[in-house]
Amino acid sequence: MRPATEAELSEAILGSKALVVQGGGTRTIGAAVGEVLQTSGLSGVELYEPGALTLVARAGTPLTEIEAVLAGERQRLAFEVPDMRGLLRREGASTLGGVVAVNASGPRRLQVGACRDALLGVRFVDGAGQIIKNGGRVMKNVTGYDLVKLMAGSHGSLGVISELAFKVQAVPEAQLTLVAERGITEGLADLRKALGSPYDISGAAWMAGRAMIRIEGMAGSVAYRATQLRGLLGDWQEAAGDWAAVRDVTPFAARDGAVWRLAVKPTEAAGIIAALGLEAICDWGGGLIWLLDPAGSAPVRAAVAGLGSATLVRSLTGQSTPSFQPEAAGVAALSRALRAQFDPRGVFNQGIMG
Repeated sequence: MRPATEAELSEAILGSKALVVQGGGTRTIGAAVGEVLQTSGLSGVELYEPGALTLVARAGTPLTEIEAVLAGERQRLAFEVPDMRGLLRREGASTLGGVVAVNASGPRRLQVGACRDALLGVRFVDGAGQIIKNGGRVMKNVTGYDLVKLMAGSHGSLGVISELAFKVQAVPEAQLTLVAERGITEGLADLRKALGSPYDISGAAWMAGRAMIRIEGMAGSVAYRATQLRGLLGDWQEAAGDWAAVRDVTPFAARDGAVWRLAVKPTEAAGIIAALGLEAICDWGGGLIWLLDPAGSAPVRAAVAGLGSATLVRSLTGQSTPSFQPEAAGVAALSRALRAQFDPRGVFNQGIMG
């Protein structure tokens, strides 16, 4: 199914018992069951006001189209959308709705927030076929459910997004990366020190024995902050930084093995990685860890028990481990209640989140 309007989308939902909601099919993890409903028919930019830093587009709009429109005005989606096609071994074109459905966010999240923090408004169709709108074109406080934030990261389990409103960001005048050759313990300690400083960094990552810090903004400010950080940290040097590799987890893309995404306290990262003995890429000062598990048998969830969460982003053939971290009883009850509210017939992406 490929509806082209919200009315067609509503009819498709009401006429189905189980749907797998799909944008470009480039980001989905987990194992949903049902008939595929493609949102790519809901495509096009509805409104773009560069002076107001506001963009409204339909959910099936290709991400490349959005990025091209913004680039024409030297603007961007600030949260640095990852491209997961290499890691997940997928083809196709990522869509704006798919980005929101998984809350896809890159290294700049530590400065500007995640995808959900750039969302101003959302339109979607729920499991009863109702067209629901929440939010608008400016940031404001809301009462009741904040559906804008709720839909981001819901993996299509609450409704099918049809339209989105975003705040966008001007491309900064200058960008600079500082790097240092560091072991993981020392490297993450330096990154935490930088993150705790007043020098407003937009990326902090460790990969293959190299720690990296990114600074963005007005040229004079970038130069000043770089000087101050070098004084704080020591022998860090200006060099090229491969932020796309961190964002897209490129080093693990062509290699065999399961891939895990861990969210933990940055102070716990080095210990968890040492305990598991797996190759790692660390983002956000160690708060986000990507792990390559060649045999697919490492006790990853046991290692993070009580310290954070672990998502199995890419599994091995025949591996039965759930993709998403099992929820605590109270959280699971809340999740069931939300799904019952927005999808009372159990139509959307059943099985994808356990």
